[in-house]
Amino acid sequence: MMIISFVQYPMSTALTFLHSLSSSPFHHRHRPRLLSTSSPFSLPLKPLSFSPLSTLPQQVLFSSHEIQGNNNLDISSSVFPESFNFDESFDSTELKKFETPAVEVSELEDIPDQWRRSRLAWLCKELPAHKTPTMVRILNAQRKWLKQEDATYIAVHCMRIRENEAAFRVYKWMMQQHWFRFDFALATKLADYLGKERKHLKCREIFDDIINQGRVPSESTFHILIIAYLSSPGPSELDEACNIYNRMVHLGGYKPRLNLHNSLFKALLGKKPGSSKHFLKQAEFIYQNLTSSGLDIHKDIFGGLIWLHSYQDVVDMERIAVLRAEMRSRGIQESKEVLLSVLRACSKDGDLEEAERTWSKLLSDDRSPPSQAFVYKMEVYAKIGEPMKSLEVFRRMQKQLSSTSVAAYYKIIKVLSKSQRLDLAESIMSEFINSGMKPLIPSFIDLMGMYSIAGLHEKMETTFLRCREVCGPNQTVFNIYLDSLVHTGNLNRAEEIFNEMRGDVAISLDSRSCNSILRGYLTSGEYAKAEKIYGLMRQKKYDIEIESSLMEKLDYVLSLREKVVEEPIKLKLTKEQREVLMGLLLGGLQIRSYGERRRRVHAIHFEFNAESRIHAILKGHIHNEFHQWLGSHDMMVDGTDDIPSSFTTISHSCFTFYADQFWPNGRPGIPKLIHRWLSPCVLAYWYMYGGYRTSSGDILLRVKGSREEVLNIVKALKDKSLDCRVKKRGTVFWIGFLGDNATWFWTVVKPFILGELKDLLKAGGCSNGSLENQRINFYSGSGSDEKNSDYSDADTS
Repeated sequence: MMIISFVQYPMSTALTFLHSLSSSPFHHRHRPRLLSTSSPFSLPLKPLSFSPLSTLPQQVLFSSHEIQGNNNLDISSSVFPESFNFDESFDSTELKKFETPAVEVSELEDIPDQWRRSRLAWLCKELPAHKTPTMVRILNAQRKWLKQEDATYIAVHCMRIRENEAAFRVYKWMMQQHWFRFDFALATKLADYLGKERKHLKCREIFDDIINQGRVPSESTFHILIIAYLSSPGPSELDEACNIYNRMVHLGGYKPRLNLHNSLFKALLGKKPGSSKHFLKQAEFIYQNLTSSGLDIHKDIFGGLIWLHSYQDVVDMERIAVLRAEMRSRGIQESKEVLLSVLRACSKDGDLEEAERTWSKLLSDDRSPPSQAFVYKMEVYAKIGEPMKSLEVFRRMQKQLSSTSVAAYYKIIKVLSKSQRLDLAESIMSEFINSGMKPLIPSFIDLMGMYSIAGLHEKMETTFLRCREVCGPNQTVFNIYLDSLVHTGNLNRAEEIFNEMRGDVAISLDSRSCNSILRGYLTSGEYAKAEKIYGLMRQKKYDIEIESSLMEKLDYVLSLREKVVEEPIKLKLTKEQREVLMGLLLGGLQIRSYGERRRRVHAIHFEFNAESRIHAILKGHIHNEFHQWLGSHDMMVDGTDDIPSSFTTISHSCFTFYADQFWPNGRPGIPKLIHRWLSPCVLAYWYMYGGYRTSSGDILLRVKGSREEVLNIVKALKDKSLDCRVKKRGTVFWIGFLGDNATWFWTVVKPFILGELKDLLKAGGCSNGSLENQRINFYSGSGSDEKNSDYSDADTS
């Protein structure tokens, strides 16, 4: 019997951790033939990235000149730097080893039977070369003689030769055998090595197995799993990392190491403020653990906490004051970023006195404060009802900085519009338009709101027409104008605008527009048209939000119909909805299944990237398109900004076809008849959801499936004169339309691309992402053989 122990090292960042794995983790008394120690057991693992904003090919992030126009725009989070800037000294390195249990495994020479030794040697050589189905068949054929000790030997050998996927499959096969006895040491080592290779889902699976056995995972497993989650892209990975961290403290009773605290804290603040602000309690918990453990607290922990507090909807100024006092007691100087955070908090709280003190400190450090500081000071004066002082700050900024930011224009126009300073707001808006800066829609919305309150409907119409000239279509702008037309009784024009919204997918209808036109029809006595709108709203499951007097009229109109029992509206997918679903499913949309196999029902789970500009626009359109299919919770949103990044339809038999075709056996696949369904509309939604435009103007489409299935798509596309090339990266295939082929593809899909996305997705020109980050080289090797791919597994979990 030999004892195999694995040495574990902590991680400051994933990259530091992985490159610190240099010692041989196998120590034994004898030297077996298969488990030779001629080479150290250190894995050449892929570097892991902690940046939550790392660009995937389907992600296009917000930039200062591309933000959604809406009335509730958070200027500070959309125009200014979107994440907390950490000092280079924040990342720390700890080389103290983790204590982990040793794995006991017999030496090959100690096995008494020659045939058993020969078979084990053959299995150790053969199994890693096969995929899961073949491996399982080979192992099943050895059931008569293979026991726990033999399977453990094979799993350990696979780990030794860096075939951790094979070791995992052997381990899972072991668990299904009647002789299986749980081995904590083996499970721990396998989980740790899978985690180091970013196989976070497989690592998590073994982690859960350990807990289900009534054991507490080792500190190394907690540590490595958290880092694996932090280094993996995905909307829920950070939440899972936080969950594991909390269990590490509460369930395991461990005291995480300084570099783990810092890594998780850095990840929490790496997202946009709109996403990061929800992690305030978690950040405070990390701070509490740092304090109770007596560890050194970096200045960026204090700065990051104040930054998070400043982005809360309700700012806790007392907590910010306590953190600042703690910084002073530790001799930490307040950086410019901390002072900006304090000023941001004052702008939300209306604390003029503290804002003036903070402003003075900023001026003492830098005679030219950043533009954000001016905007926050304008907001402070607006909060206390002094819009003219906000204007003074704006003019001082123009003079002192010799330039004006988009955020400053937004803020001053908003302040003057709310205070009904019509002439000043119009003058500043003219400056804004003449400056050539974009986008202008948020300020147009503020102006139109000002005219609506003032009852200046002629100026409202002029502003609406001007907005249409210089900006793209926007649902909020149309809704404000529609409300104005209904209010003034211009029902014919209101009906034209309503129909235009209904016919333009870039605008589309929502509950507000339907209620507005319904109000107009009932007020003017157009009861037949009101009844049709009521039917549309019932189909879309929109709430009726009109005055009680008009509601009485609506009830009367409905009562005039024949007294028949209304049957529930039978949901049925329209042709457009069917094509939209197919395009999204090709791009990675998920289907969830419930119930037993024979009575299984299915639901569509829409999930969008919260950091993507394209997905932010697309999710509003999809939410509206499938509104009647959503559950009651997902329906209850007040506007596009409130739509969550993920939502799920009700379970319905209409989705069975799509589950059978695109998600057979609960895994993504590509139908054999896909060539019949690749219409321009399907391709357009595939591009919008799972596609990417490169910096050189080429177009990539992401798809999961087998090699044969993807080649069927390529053949179907080429039959439609859409020439393309394919590369595989991990479990994902990328279909590339390069050069003139990208232009032709764009010509085909353009009529079905949302209006607001055409500039972002048009073939040619500049993109918001970087193809170089992905290094997908379609010109190396065969254009359709994934064996020629230059890349290792990027989606292995």
